[in-house]
Amino acid sequence: MKQEYKELYEKFGLNVVYYRKKMKITQLQLAELAEVDRSHISAIELGKVGVSFDVIFKLCEVLKITPKELFDFRD
Repeated sequence: MKQEYKELYEKFGLNVVYYRKKMKITQLQLAELAEVDRSHISAIELGKVGVSFDVIFKLCEVLKITPKELFDFRD
């Protein structure tokens, strides 16, 4: 990941946390529903890794949101 984008990765991760908590599910539950490892969910939420479109679309499906909502960063 390019350092110049780190803040955007972190904002994306915060949105994943926000919508996960809004659904009242744990990282493990989200990971199981999205068919990814829990440690990957943790890394996404902390803004430490990039995310493929496949995972983004699956997260949106599980969280019942649109990709636009996931990328609608708050200041």
